[in-house]
Amino acid sequence: MPKTPRFTPRPRRIEVLAFPDVQLLDVAGPLQVFATANDLARMAGRPALYDPAAVADGGLTLSSAGLGLATQPLPAPRVAVDTLIVAGGWGVHPACQDKRLIGWIKARANNARRVASVCSGAFLLATAGLLDGRRAATHWSRCGEFAQRFPKVKLEPDPIFVQDGKVWTSAGITAGIDLALALVEEDQGHELALAVARQLVVFLKRPGGQAQFSAALALQHGNGKFERLHAWIADHLTADLSVEALADASGMSERSFVRHYRQATGTTPARAVEQLRVEAARRALEGGLPVKRAAQRCGFGSEETMRRSFLRHLGASPQAYRERFAQSS
Repeated sequence: MPKTPRFTPRPRRIEVLAFPDVQLLDVAGPLQVFATANDLARMAGRPALYDPAAVADGGLTLSSAGLGLATQPLPAPRVAVDTLIVAGGWGVHPACQDKRLIGWIKARANNARRVASVCSGAFLLATAGLLDGRRAATHWSRCGEFAQRFPKVKLEPDPIFVQDGKVWTSAGITAGIDLALALVEEDQGHELALAVARQLVVFLKRPGGQAQFSAALALQHGNGKFERLHAWIADHLTADLSVEALADASGMSERSFVRHYRQATGTTPARAVEQLRVEAARRALEGGLPVKRAAQRCGFGSEETMRRSFLRHLGASPQAYRERFAQSS
């Protein structure tokens, strides 16, 4: 019987879209993750796993940091690509007005196995209609604006990154590294992703949870309409914080309150209350308060309720969080 020739798989093509005034780390962070995966593969005697490249509509793209990127031209959109990653940065709004670029993103995404964004790059994906009806994340400071501009998107203000089908979106700046590590893990397995993280001296999964920033600060970036309510909630975590009670405190009907609150903050009142309670409990545990007392003080009612909330928002139990982050006495 003739021997079947050995087949060497082609490296996966990874394109990171840049534009004038792009956030430098949004581009460089993910690219370095894939480049390091290649380095480790070569050290093990294997061929390159990825073909990473920065692409843009122009040969030299100046980042907001003042460093120019020698980008490759935009490929023909109908050519297949494994992964398209759209970066963010100060230049994202002019980029959203570029109909030609938005058309390219839309067409390129149709021929990509996987599509992702870093930070405010989610604005470009949303403008192209790629996030309608999907869960998504973006930088915490842009959540209010994003929720108002793209009401069809199911924005999640907390996570470092979100996957919905073939579309991945990530939070601010360094979260692009977390996202890229997750993509490597999906492609190549946990062992290689962990080796890449160690090589880059970063966590494969951030300890203590996936929350990207303070819940209280994130919720303040709507139109300011509910900031006083948030301050009141933070001071009354053990009170009745049902939708009915919050609507009454805001002087609105329940239906109107829920609608306006979602538009202003990008989340629901119940989820916001849980975020604020988790945030308060984190501070209490960091200060050395026992888990039981933290649960009581922050309005969870029981340790089990707080444990479920911590696992949902932070990916760690209250006890594990306390052991890692409590200040030494």
